[in-house]
Amino acid sequence: MARRTVIQFTDDLSGEDLPDGTRSTTFAFNGVQYSIDLSDDNVAKLEAALQPFIDAGTRVGAPSGLRRSGARAAGSGGSGSSGSGRSPEDLAAIREWANANGYSVGDRGRVKGEILDAYDKAH
Repeated sequence: MARRTVIQFTDDLSGEDLPDGTRSTTFAFNGVQYSIDLSDDNVAKLEAALQPFIDAGTRVGAPSGLRRSGARAAGSGGSGSSGSGRSPEDLAAIREWANANGYSVGDRGRVKGEILDAYDKAH
């Protein structure tokens, strides 16, 4: 006799079945890390809801505030990646431009969204 065990992930918000290869989404709030299983649509909604706060906040520590682990994670991890989606070389050029144009930007850390927007408009 053979036994087969099947694990079916479901979206924690909608209850819909999720496809094979689904991984949990993790995020942290007030020092507490959470894990939730979401469809791609609900992950997009969570990211959109958090983005204004992420843009205005300052990243601390190694883990990001929102991470999609596993196969469906887009742009997660890897060397040279940043929350802005820009390469380290691009960020260095943006910092140089910003400091030359009246903005105060350090050599390390997050570059504010308003500075990225101003740079994009100027180029």
